[in-house]
Amino acid sequence: MEKFTQLNNTAVPLPMEDIDTDQIIPARFLKATTREGFGENLFRDWRYEQDNTPKDFILNNKTYDGKILVAGKNFGCGSSREHAAWALYDYGFRVVVSSFFADIFKGNALNNGLLPITVSPEFLNDLFLSIEKNPKSDVTVDLKVQRITILEDGKFENFEIDPYKKMCLINGYNDIDYLISKKDKIEAFEKKQIIF
Repeated sequence: MEKFTQLNNTAVPLPMEDIDTDQIIPARFLKATTREGFGENLFRDWRYEQDNTPKDFILNNKTYDGKILVAGKNFGCGSSREHAAWALYDYGFRVVVSSFFADIFKGNALNNGLLPITVSPEFLNDLFLSIEKNPKSDVTVDLKVQRITILEDGKFENFEIDPYKKMCLINGYNDIDYLISKKDKIEAFEKKQIIF
């Protein structure tokens, strides 16, 4: 995974609540077992007609772009497909901000290098208003101090993250990478053990 410490980027607003994993990546696209290629079908049914004609949807609007997706409450609900995190990451998002995430989606996101940030409803509203006012305004996410800041007006909020997952993101580790990073200590411990 890519290391994540700080991101300063523009954001894409998606002020809809209860966005489920089937809307994020429809089930008919879940045929692959590798993480690549899912981004092109992110929000597929919202982005395109059946004949592939683009719809009037935020990801098709050239006004908005960036590596931060700002979404409404209860993002990632529904089935527990890891492909939803894969699709968001493959599309180019590195952060998703919401006032509430489904637990399984949140875990899948963190396991795949995508940072889900839970903020208060008030701060989420401030983010939406800031993006509406100036789509090119930057948002800074500082994982080390666990803070998200709207640069245009200086408003910020601290966020919570599991310490282990934070360490993994900062170092670019998945769970296996973490174990490999401890290989020398594990081997030293094993050598000290008495075998009967």
